[in-house]
Amino acid sequence: MHRRSFLRLAGMSAPWIVAGCSGPLTRTAARELSVDVAVIGGGLGGCAAALAACRAGLRVVMSEETDWIGGQLTSQAVPPDEHPWIEDFGCTRSYRSFREGIRAHYRDHFPLTATARADLRLNPGNGWVSRLCHEPRVALAVIEAMLAPHVADGRLRILRGHVPVAADTDHDRVRAVTLLDRTSDRRITVTAPYFIDATELGDLLPLTGTEHVVGAESRSETGEPHAPEKADPLAQQAFTVCFPLEYRAGEDHTLPRPDEYAFWRDYVPSMDPPWSGRLLDWQNPEPKTLKPRNLVFDPTLQAKGLNLWTYRRILDTTRCGPGAFAGDVSLVNWPQNDYWLGPLVGVPPDEAARHVARAKQLSLSLAYWMQTEAPRPDGGSGWKGLRLRPDVVGTADGLAKSAYVREARRIRAELTVTELHVGTEARMRATGSPLAEVTAARFDDSVGVGAYRIDLHPDTAGNNYIDLSSLPFQIPLGALLPRRMENLLPACKNLGVTHITNGCYRLHPVEWNIGESVGVLVAQCLRTQEPPRQIRRDPQRLAEYQRALREEGVELSWPKGTRAL
Repeated sequence: MHRRSFLRLAGMSAPWIVAGCSGPLTRTAARELSVDVAVIGGGLGGCAAALAACRAGLRVVMSEETDWIGGQLTSQAVPPDEHPWIEDFGCTRSYRSFREGIRAHYRDHFPLTATARADLRLNPGNGWVSRLCHEPRVALAVIEAMLAPHVADGRLRILRGHVPVAADTDHDRVRAVTLLDRTSDRRITVTAPYFIDATELGDLLPLTGTEHVVGAESRSETGEPHAPEKADPLAQQAFTVCFPLEYRAGEDHTLPRPDEYAFWRDYVPSMDPPWSGRLLDWQNPEPKTLKPRNLVFDPTLQAKGLNLWTYRRILDTTRCGPGAFAGDVSLVNWPQNDYWLGPLVGVPPDEAARHVARAKQLSLSLAYWMQTEAPRPDGGSGWKGLRLRPDVVGTADGLAKSAYVREARRIRAELTVTELHVGTEARMRATGSPLAEVTAARFDDSVGVGAYRIDLHPDTAGNNYIDLSSLPFQIPLGALLPRRMENLLPACKNLGVTHITNGCYRLHPVEWNIGESVGVLVAQCLRTQEPPRQIRRDPQRLAEYQRALREEGVELSWPKGTRAL
């Protein structure tokens, strides 16, 4: 459809307007911007939503609080956590293109060996947490390349360094969102028919008065076997300030002693069930059983067992020619630097900032402990040759730009996915099916798929790991629709899930799928002049929307026989 015709259908004037811009944009009142859809937050879900909306011909603005878009993969520096079938099925076509773009980037720009270059399933870091461990800067380059044609055409404008600070609502609709430029301290107000909340903590929900949940729901509310007896809004999963390390044997890169090192070196978590000892130790609870397990760490790669050095390694020098790189690089996102002494949501901003500062102290203390006191397999202590790599994460201190957030505010949705829908044991009890035959609940309004264990890290209320088997699941459209608000949609961890099921809906390919399906949904709503709720309720409209998703390469169901995780 022609762009101006599309905008007339959407009830908008063309062209879109923004102050101080040229090209297809027209000057109007200072610092005001009018678009088809405003994506607030530039994480994975936000990028996927913007990409899908731009493909549909919409004009999009996407804000991002840092200078790196990509969220989990980039500013938070976490290689993708994915299910075992990811190379063959179980993700969207555009997410698969992203993954292949990562491999192409290494083939095009890195001095790979002939064997590595010929590997169709190249794992650049050769880490064992994922089939695609890679550097965050590479993910950033690939995502920006995917969005580049839309930026060049003027369909997409990315506002880096911007955070939402206010919203204008009219009953059940959002009319505008005001963003603050953290660099200039100037504000810009964005109006649009639709707003997408792709912030890491669900920041638009309180700003717009959208009903939402924080922390853990009670068992009586959700019926979940593993929910607590009483709701606890401050029971939020640990967050982590990740960092990359390189090892150079024979060199000394010891950090200055962190201010809080004494505290973190001696800290013994107070958990229920109990932790296994000190946090800074190579022994910690096994998440499934909570029994103590012994991990090893050896950057010389001589250690046997679960070597943390190779766990999230993002650069394996053996994949490249001799002398190309001085040493491997590993990304530290481990139990030892999970921070749970306070939440980020439901507390004053200055308190949340203090928790982030303390989480950074924990990560620096872990690095210093590994350099100076950590037990080595040979009986010695510490590896002075470990060094932070600030260039890998684009910061001065060597820590990721943003904390890796596992849990956000969640909308009160038309449909909330619970453990009873996706938990293996819960489904077996509910259906009477044996393990070989049990499946997750089927949603007729599916907009995508995902698979991961229900993996909850220790939380800020002192609860230890909850790690449960789950079944390959669908993403229902009902979980993307707030009960009341008509034109605000979630695009990441803020969908209609519980504290429990957030543990399997929060991973990289699922967040991408959520964002992409929301982007397609907005285009469908503007084309048909029907609100999202009506598309879900009308079988014909729902079928048209699901057909559009399939045409975009979004899988809506799992092959028969896909097993529990």
